Amino acid sequence: LPGSAAHGAARLFAGEAKTDERDAAVIAKTALGIPDALLPAPEPDGRLEAARSLASQRDHMVTCAARDKNRLRSVLLESCPAFEALADLSDDRWLAALEALGGPWGILDAGKRALGAATRGGDRAAFDAAWAAAESSTRPSEYMVAAENPQVEVLARRIREASAEARRLDGEIAALLREDGTYGCLLTVPGIGPRTASELVIAIRIEDFPDHGRLASYCGVAPRNRRSGTSVSSVTASRQGNRRLKNLLIFSCNSLARSGGRFGEYYRSCRGRGMCHGEALKATARKRMKVIYAIMRDKVPYAA
Repeated sequence: LPGSAAHGAARLFAGEAKTDERDAAVIAKTALGIPDALLPAPEPDGRLEAARSLASQRDHMVTCAARDKNRLRSVLLESCPAFEALADLSDDRWLAALEALGGPWGILDAGKRALGAATRGGDRAAFDAAWAAAESSTRPSEYMVAAENPQVEVLARRIREASAEARRLDGEIAALLREDGTYGCLLTVPGIGPRTASELVIAIRIEDFPDHGRLASYCGVAPRNRRSGTSVSSVTASRQGNRRLKNLLIFSCNSLARSGGRFGEYYRSCRGRGMCHGEALKATARKRMKVIYAIMRDKVPYAA
């Protein structure tokens, strides 16, 4: 019995105490009275368990990188807004320059030759624009510059290391799942890459879902109907389901918006019916879920 279901069922029973004895009684009585609330306990799969552990660590690394990027942007914004607007923290060469030289004032003090050596092979026009933006800005006090540079260097190093570790873990997860037939078939679906495919394989046991509607509901891409008699009737986006899968499935449809396939045409037809971009993406993700369900159930590649 999932913890969220047990927590909700506990409200149906008298009392507000939270004890092991009451929890056991709630679980037992719910299992007897509402057997549909129970989920099957799958047989352990060592490969999937290892992939799930690596995916958890990968998510931690991504979270750490995002947190440090936000902090680094805050430091750069306080120091030189024009420079911060041009800094691309997703580019390893930018991170290498910030790690080696510090913030915008540390880069100016080091000189263009040092910047060129730290960013060899990068977009020269972008770095020249950032250099010009820093030169035309007001330089803060030397105390602020001395306090800023070490912060920038540490944050840039952490972002680079966390991003590299996340990429390494992605490779290990893909290697673990390479022999999995479902994983290989999912990669043939338009818009599904290694990250989304691995998350679907790790998080979903397709035998637990009798139809694509149940799977869409679990993934959070099924619309929620609200109806009461004849006076209230609405269809809204669901806020339930597996949030990680929901985000991956919806955002992966961005690549389909400009494609010429069936999902791209469906996205454009949704926009033609008055939907905004986000609503059309969710509708496309819901339609593609039918294909994902069939592929995971039958273990066959996608055929347009």
